[in-house]
Amino acid sequence: MMLENERPANALLEVEDLVVQYRAPRRQVVRAVDGVSFRVGRDEALGVIGESGCGKTTTGKAVAQLERPHEGHILFQGEDLVSASRARRRALRRQIQFVFQDPQSSLNPRMTIQEIIAEPLRAFGEWHGSASRDYVVELLDLVGLNAATLRRYPHEFSGGQRQRIGIARGLALDPELLILDEPVSALDVSIQAQILNLLMALRAKRSLGYVMISHDLDIVRHVTDRVLVMYLGSVVEEGTTTDVIENPAHPYTAALVSATPPSGPGEQRERIVLKGDLPSPLDPPSGCRFRTRCWRADALCAEQRPVMTPIGQGRTVACFHPLDVVADRVKAEAGA
Repeated sequence: MMLENERPANALLEVEDLVVQYRAPRRQVVRAVDGVSFRVGRDEALGVIGESGCGKTTTGKAVAQLERPHEGHILFQGEDLVSASRARRRALRRQIQFVFQDPQSSLNPRMTIQEIIAEPLRAFGEWHGSASRDYVVELLDLVGLNAATLRRYPHEFSGGQRQRIGIARGLALDPELLILDEPVSALDVSIQAQILNLLMALRAKRSLGYVMISHDLDIVRHVTDRVLVMYLGSVVEEGTTTDVIENPAHPYTAALVSATPPSGPGEQRERIVLKGDLPSPLDPPSGCRFRTRCWRADALCAEQRPVMTPIGQGRTVACFHPLDVVADRVKAEAGA
């Protein structure tokens, strides 16, 4: 565990060796999240990317205390949510709010919009009649809706409007950290842009920290400062969003980047097609979990599991054979 004097002064969230596991049939255990570590600074946006089933959402839910970790530490403002008392954990978790992927299923269809947004206030004993109603109106205005919607129900809104309502609910307790699980994946492109612009404006206005869970690299590039790449429950690469997307070090990251459309007319990408299927989390490969699909794997990759290793300032990768484009740049910087 990180020592107190080693802890970054501006750290809002620190996750250390997080493990979340589930029981499977025949007494098998699935480690959906296996030894994940990262941090989020105050007023920082961290992107978490990877294929479906890699553990992104489970990691976010564990941080928000919607899933109980089996091992590791989740330090929020220096206090460990895992070992804290129930009362203290409840007090801290109000500062971490989760915005769900599908607003249609996460908004109670029998509740009005006022009741939905006010629900966190009532849960924490902060509903104060007309004053709180005025606060709900302020939240609606903040996300681009108006007071006329208070008595309406979720089915009366479009998908983009429902997502705005979900964001307003997430802001009700004035949190320090928002965890956003694929917040625009079900929306049209034009509506996606509106929601992303709203999130960036809210971040600037409220000094929020974000954890943006997404499989869309263009979205992550647009709204995050740093990015965490996950594969089969583990982190394989971390760094600034620009560095990771423009110069991927891990072969898996390179494959993800190659699958995204070019960001401009002059950009060309050679598609990397991974061989094989995603291994079962019930029986992950020995050594490096990506080795069965990796064109750079050798005997060492089968024998040992790589650990996150620095390859430059603020950049780490879990790979015995990181891509040469990054290695060459690091060597050049070291010799400069």
